[in-house]
Amino acid sequence: MKDGPNIVGIAALIGDHARAEVLTALMADRALTATELAEVAGVTKQTISSHLAKLLDAGLVAVDRQGRHRYFRLANRDVAQLLEALMGVAFRTGAVRLRASPREPALRKARICYDHLAGELGVQIYEGLLRNGAFAPGADGLELAPAGRQLFGKIGIDTDAVAAQRRTFCRECLDWSERRYHLAGALGASLLARIIALGWAKRAGDSRVISFTAAGEFALREFLIAGS
Repeated sequence: MKDGPNIVGIAALIGDHARAEVLTALMADRALTATELAEVAGVTKQTISSHLAKLLDAGLVAVDRQGRHRYFRLANRDVAQLLEALMGVAFRTGAVRLRASPREPALRKARICYDHLAGELGVQIYEGLLRNGAFAPGADGLELAPAGRQLFGKIGIDTDAVAAQRRTFCRECLDWSERRYHLAGALGASLLARIIALGWAKRAGDSRVISFTAAGEFALREFLIAGS
């Protein structure tokens, strides 16, 4: 007897090279046009239209219309979580690109994982928060401890307001390049947004890279040390 959902169709969609490049590009949580995605995937506009139609039908991407323009994005956070997990498996099994991008070191140091911070610095932040007692085991996984509310409050994050959002409050996300966990969920997204608002880092315009300033990295480490 065959049980559970059939993953063959979804796996085949993601397994296509051009569609995989499209989905990876959309992990930056930035909507892109078909023309931009055709360039990313290295295919013609006609071909990308066919690929996008299949991804839309499968519910892997969604489209926003603004006048004559259409902007594509990942359908939801579940798709992003699936892609990050696949990247982790691919990395651990040695399925790496033969020619790495010049951005690869920066990508591994700090990058956006849909809407939260990943990479070396993302892992360091999460592990620093754990050392400072920011989280406690909860019924659904992570639970913010009083020390955590105080620590996040120091940089202007209202954790009660974040918890009121209609999404998972905080969870671990396995980092594909570090093979350890970083912070995801509404709290992870709020932390990245606050880091950028404070001027500690900024998003690169054409990639998933998050670029920290030297002062920003220092401030980040001070933030974690302050909770110790």
